[in-house]
Amino acid sequence: MMTEPTTTAPSPTADAPARRLTDWHRAVIVGLIAYVVSRMCVLAAAGVRASQMVVDTRTLARLDRVTPQEPGAVHTIAEVLTSWDGRWYLDIIRHGYPSSIPQNITYSQSQARAAFFPVYPWLARAVDVVLPGGDTFAAIMVNIVLGAVAVVLVGLLARELYGVRVASRAMVLFAVFPGSFVLSFTYSEATLIVLAAACLLFLLREKWWLAGVAAMLGTATRPNGVALVAACAVASFLAIRRTRAWGSLVAVVLAPLGFIFFQLYVDHTAGERGAWFRVQREAWAEGTSYGATAVSKTADFFVHPLSSPTDALTALSMIALIAMIWCAWKVRLHPVLASYCAVVVGLMLMTQTVTARPRFLITAFPLLIAVAAWWPERQRAADGVSDRVGDGDDRLNWATTGWDMTLVLGGAGIAVLTGLYAVFGAIP
Repeated sequence: MMTEPTTTAPSPTADAPARRLTDWHRAVIVGLIAYVVSRMCVLAAAGVRASQMVVDTRTLARLDRVTPQEPGAVHTIAEVLTSWDGRWYLDIIRHGYPSSIPQNITYSQSQARAAFFPVYPWLARAVDVVLPGGDTFAAIMVNIVLGAVAVVLVGLLARELYGVRVASRAMVLFAVFPGSFVLSFTYSEATLIVLAAACLLFLLREKWWLAGVAAMLGTATRPNGVALVAACAVASFLAIRRTRAWGSLVAVVLAPLGFIFFQLYVDHTAGERGAWFRVQREAWAEGTSYGATAVSKTADFFVHPLSSPTDALTALSMIALIAMIWCAWKVRLHPVLASYCAVVVGLMLMTQTVTARPRFLITAFPLLIAVAAWWPERQRAADGVSDRVGDGDDRLNWATTGWDMTLVLGGAGIAVLTGLYAVFGAIP
């Protein structure tokens, strides 16, 4: 007697990994869309400044009764995106590091470029070799691409610790955080964030060699990249205490080599010892205030709120920092990530000249992951009927409304910062 074939219903448990993967892909798409929108905010603000530059050129030409030599729109926008520290990185891309550094150097001298770390300009120079359009275009494109990579890596790190939903929020928060404007400027923050996120992810997964290499490159990218040394040390300590994983020490050994290499390289090219430290001291008047500068400028803002855009940036950055640290404490941020953030924040507050800034805060991106983990989940009503008296619309939920307001304020902050720095209205 023939029996009818039986079919086994698919197990919900078996479908769970595929569903999680689909949710992750959807979260990445949302994060990258947020990143694209945030780049449009940067472009809009830079375009406004570029338009004003053209108007200024025409006005001066009319006063001098000459025919104006107007630059194109792309050129003027590129000038905005390569302003401030960006010009020093372009100098390194074009001329390398100086062969000598004059005594009592000032920031107006080209040799002051010795203060800037090499990984980003060397990467941009390599891209310029294969990408048409010139070194300025290559430097900007490198950061735009690295910014997108950073969004995904921040999401992977958040998913590793808290799941896909938190990862989705973390990617969006990272993309619209006002400090993300720097991901489109020719600065080195995008490179550092990619390397730091990769290093932290490798540390959590106990890929010690990969973590060490990423940390080594990170410490050769920016001064605050040395925070990765602390992260590697904490991860190694935890691994040794937990499973006697002595191999984790390789990450600790590799991590500072990038910083050491850069110091030796600059000393060799300049023909003197301690070249980087002298340039920092003489050209940039960089010293330590151990937080006094940040506190005093924040206090000045509250006493005279309209007197200085720089004081306003410091105060708003300090307020944001306090809120982010509170979220990290509430969600018990992983010790490896917390140690990295502690060093980044400590170095930011320690400096005497340029202190708390949005672009420094974004390099402490695990704090944004903490905010995403703390943020309450939306309370959705079942079958269109709210489970809360008087709450007939999910949009009235404070968490949802607060999220929407955060996104709007973030986009506005990106545009304001881009415009403010474009007109040299504050020190970035």
